[in-house]
Amino acid sequence: MTNRIMASLFLLVSLALLAACSSGTADKQSEAGKHLNFLFNFATSSLDPNVDSSYVSLRAGITETLIHLNDKTLTIEPWLAESWDSTDGQVWTFQLREGVTFHNGKPVDAAAVKASLERAVKDNVAIQNALRIESIDADGYTLTIKTEVPFPEFPSELVHPNTSVIDVTETDYMNKPIGTGPFAVSSFKPGSAVDLVRYDAYWNGPAKLDTARFAFNEDANARSLALQSGAADIVFRPAVESLDSLKAIKGVTVESTSTFRVHQITMNLDRKPLQDVNVRKAIDALIDRQAIVDTILNGHAEAATGPFPSTFSFAPDYPGKNHGLEAAKSYLQQAGYTEAGGVMQKDGEPLALKLLTYSSRADLPLIAQILQSDAGKLGINVTIEQIEKPEEYMAANRDWDLATYSNLTAPRGDAGYYLNATFHPKGALNFSGVQDETLTAMIDKLNGAIGQEVRSDIAEQIALYVDEQAYNSFVLHPNTLVAYKSDTVGNWVTSRSEYYMLTNELDVK
Repeated sequence: MTNRIMASLFLLVSLALLAACSSGTADKQSEAGKHLNFLFNFATSSLDPNVDSSYVSLRAGITETLIHLNDKTLTIEPWLAESWDSTDGQVWTFQLREGVTFHNGKPVDAAAVKASLERAVKDNVAIQNALRIESIDADGYTLTIKTEVPFPEFPSELVHPNTSVIDVTETDYMNKPIGTGPFAVSSFKPGSAVDLVRYDAYWNGPAKLDTARFAFNEDANARSLALQSGAADIVFRPAVESLDSLKAIKGVTVESTSTFRVHQITMNLDRKPLQDVNVRKAIDALIDRQAIVDTILNGHAEAATGPFPSTFSFAPDYPGKNHGLEAAKSYLQQAGYTEAGGVMQKDGEPLALKLLTYSSRADLPLIAQILQSDAGKLGINVTIEQIEKPEEYMAANRDWDLATYSNLTAPRGDAGYYLNATFHPKGALNFSGVQDETLTAMIDKLNGAIGQEVRSDIAEQIALYVDEQAYNSFVLHPNTLVAYKSDTVGNWVTSRSEYYMLTNELDVK
């Protein structure tokens, strides 16, 4: 079968699937008023806001958190909590916003929030480790939280989508969480879409939309086709190669916005070869970051020197490093490897690595292929395995060596989130299995530090230490790409944090 026929069949199948996604409930809802179709790049089988790592409930406007992140100023601000205060950084008093109700009409008082947070901590170990809550007390609309240790940045942790406040007495968390946002769940088809209806009693004013559909498709080309065919009004992360054709469509706007995200190569320290820092440095030296930015992302990214974009005050000036095949070969020689018959080996054992990747971020498999090709030039056999849910797979399996992974590194404008999650022994995203007492002590020092200047200095030291140990390789900081029908869609804002998408202000003409 020729490539042209294959492409035609793919186009027909994609359009049929997209048409199916936009039919049924969405068509019936659109007859009743203003309706919007949003297409996201990650599919989810659960809407549970305290567990789901796709954060769909928050992104779709179903749930809200106590604290909101201002994307422009990178500062936290009131949301469900009107104010908060602490005299010692350990006991925190939150005054909740009165008049807020859940989608079932029940009031959101301190007792309800207490129950929601306790449920999040119980069911999500990552949140348990991030919040480090010792006790919660509720009195009317006043919530008092005591952390296990002084934790000056505790309020910023309550921005995390998995701390979303829900009515825990309504227990169908996976299919119909009862939140406080501008939209309530009408129906949910796991892996396909969630249909939403406006919640008229929303505390911050009813949404301008009557209904919306938050659909999923992990194929970037299919997402681009959805906008072209009219099956979607807004698509998140369209295929990079489709951007010029999308821009050429009358009434379509394509936005490329810098974010706090990093694409990285995560290294599994449980695997013997990667326990040698020189092997890790060799892998890092193989990566031609600028070439990847220019070819795979067509310049819609910043080459990474570390986890944090250069615009942050806690992104240090890194020492110069040698890159390329010769530099990588030198590191491997220092690790005791020699090349024999085109195979890199040590003590008669060839260097063979298993590299994980996933397709919902279309550029990651391409990065994996480039690394595989360059490693092959040194006699390193890299096999690529496609997985669907990277967090679940890497946490449950230790049979891999490397993994392409993408993560928000400073979604609250502070380095603490990423450093704790990725390098602390209790970190939810410590898939490398880092157990470094020196590094842990530095992170604990950061956790107790007050003041942005002091925190930035400590974070810089940590970033330099991580670079020295080459615990991960940081490839690039991708821009967030969004394409939408600007001639009909109003008040769309591309969130730098990628947290807030369907809001009460979003509109269609």
